[in-house]
Amino acid sequence: MNVADIMTANPVTITKGSSVYAALDLMAHVGCHHLPVIGSEGHLIGIISANDCRRALDWPILWHDHWREDKRAREITVGSMMTTAPIVIEPDAPAHEAARLMLSQDIRCLPVMRGETLVGILTTSDILMAFINMSKREADSPRVLADTTNSTR
Repeated sequence: MNVADIMTANPVTITKGSSVYAALDLMAHVGCHHLPVIGSEGHLIGIISANDCRRALDWPILWHDHWREDKRAREITVGSMMTTAPIVIEPDAPAHEAARLMLSQDIRCLPVMRGETLVGILTTSDILMAFINMSKREADSPRVLADTTNSTR
């Protein structure tokens, strides 16, 4: 299984000049926790997470929609809070390599790049869903036992 098999293709992106409010609003609308940040020339320049936004607002947790009332959310830009030069992975990389990389680097998502082009995003949720699906397929498939009764020595 490769990254391309389990990633979210064509992820929703945001620009560095956008507000934390816009990032959180977009995440809420799409149902995600990470947004790739795209520069003026369309290239990946960073990544922002819901946790980055929470830290920007100095909140211990993000209460559902309470951030909408925090005026700082409209003042702080994505560019000031994003992780620059994020670790990336290619779509043809093995999924287990992506999981190893995420664990070793203590990150929760990887932008998926084909050359200079953002083609997807891979999150811990994507990896967990792939594991669940694979486990379910294995549990549902009939097991073939080797016939050892007719073996000769």
